Amino acid sequence: MKKPLKLDEEELQLLQDFERGELTSITHFKEAKRKLEVAAHDFLQKDKRINIRISSHDLEALKKKATKEGMPYQTLISSTLHKFVTGKLRSVE
Repeated sequence: MKKPLKLDEEELQLLQDFERGELTSITHFKEAKRKLEVAAHDFLQKDKRINIRISSHDLEALKKKATKEGMPYQTLISSTLHKFVTGKLRSVE
C-alpha cells in the first residue's frame, strides 16, 4: 500500500490548479527555457568590481557567517547587497 503524498501549500496549490485545468503546457519549451537561461545569466553577470573598507571585526563576522552558510564571504556580501537593492532585505530603523 502506498503512503499518501504530503504536499506543502505551494505544491497543493499547483495540484489544484492543474486539476482545474488552469495550467497549460509551454509551446516550444526548449527554446523558451534557453531564452530564460540566457536572460538569467545576463542579469546575474557580475561585471563590476568595487573596493570597500570595513572594520576587521565586521570582516571576521562576515567570514564566520559565510562559513556557516557554506559559501565564500564575497558571495555572501554580494548576495546581501543584491537582496537589499531589490527590496528583499530592508534596513532596520
